[in-house]
Amino acid sequence: MKHYDVVVIGSGPGGSAAAYALKDGGKSVALVEEDLWGGTCPNRGCDPKKMLVSGLEAVERTNQLAGKGFDPIESIAWPDLMAFKRTFTEPFPRSFKEGAEEAGIDALEGSARFVDEGRIEVAGETIEADAFVIATGQRPSILDIEGKEYLATSTDFLDMDTLPETMTFLGGGYVSFELASIANAAGSKVTIVHHNDRPLKGFDADLVSDLVKALEDRGVEFAFDVDVKRIAKTENGFALEADGYSAQSACVVGATGRIPNVEHLGLENAHIDYDKHGIVVDDHLRTANERVFACGDVLSKREPKLTPVASFEGRYVAQQILGNSTDSLSYPPMVSVVYASPKVAQAGVSTKEAEQNPDRYKVKSVDVTGWFTYRRLNDPVAYVKLVFEGDRLVGAAALNSQADELINLFALLIDRGIGHDDLDRMIFGYPTIASDLSSFV
Repeated sequence: MKHYDVVVIGSGPGGSAAAYALKDGGKSVALVEEDLWGGTCPNRGCDPKKMLVSGLEAVERTNQLAGKGFDPIESIAWPDLMAFKRTFTEPFPRSFKEGAEEAGIDALEGSARFVDEGRIEVAGETIEADAFVIATGQRPSILDIEGKEYLATSTDFLDMDTLPETMTFLGGGYVSFELASIANAAGSKVTIVHHNDRPLKGFDADLVSDLVKALEDRGVEFAFDVDVKRIAKTENGFALEADGYSAQSACVVGATGRIPNVEHLGLENAHIDYDKHGIVVDDHLRTANERVFACGDVLSKREPKLTPVASFEGRYVAQQILGNSTDSLSYPPMVSVVYASPKVAQAGVSTKEAEQNPDRYKVKSVDVTGWFTYRRLNDPVAYVKLVFEGDRLVGAAALNSQADELINLFALLIDRGIGHDDLDRMIFGYPTIASDLSSFV
């Protein structure tokens, strides 16, 4: 029977961060993966999506300058863009595994299942360890309706050889908004269908409303308060049916949430608690089994299930196992970005929380559409909302083409308590996003 100091189950951002940190700390480490090495993010998630977003950004930037030296772009050569994406995704799993092995981590292929509190089975072999880290992530959930077998997923979208002429996205979360924005920029006729009238519920309501309007101006259609009951195959695609609503589409993508990968781990054998949201842990990311930790999207938690959060948790778990820290987990300001057209992003205290606590927080709204940073790009819409506790910036939200970069700077100001006087003592390159910061705080 093989024995390791630590076995990490799942090679995504959380698991790999833990594995490398543990190896650097002198532990013998095995990393177990049953699917693609590196997990969802680099293979069928944020990284390939961001490569397709590059096409969206090129179209967006050009079309905003249509008539100002540029002709509008009506579509993208989708096969060429997909080929570009595959230059990254196809070699990644092998290079990831080779990198782990070169670092001295044993890379084991197969499904892991707990035999008891201190042993797992992988590919018919029993493995023992002093500690385990579960980082098995999530997968797309499939809407339980008649005809659900016809639903495509985000995984399917990110590997399509050809783009359908019409596409419908079920769900009002960030996945629908991002993929719909990409498909729209590439020339597909796009509809987003949501079961209520509040999409992107984790983001500022006013900015989301402005985002919906901006996407409508780009040709995206929305069907709110529509609870799809049935999908049927037709001669030209699929028919969607709901009470008082029907539509036809060449492709229907289900983007109605994700579910944790826990069913096949044998958690009961190791006395590990979990619920429908994932594995239950304490404030040190330890499960009910003191030898087992968990991190990343597989957790049952309120914090956003995002790649950088998983990596942060993976590094934290490693320090707990190494004995370098006994502090409970404390998160820095959380940054969330929707790579739609335009982008919407937020960090720190949300405007919703601020509005619910008016005696503690104040919200400042700034229309920056006329600022040079956005005027030079001819951004049609550019807004920023800031949350202050006294004179200190504690939260921010943004809607514009540069929101993904701007929000990271705001997060730094929030985390370090950097204010106007501090920024006035700095000289930034001008004109840039950073050179605008002192005008906000």
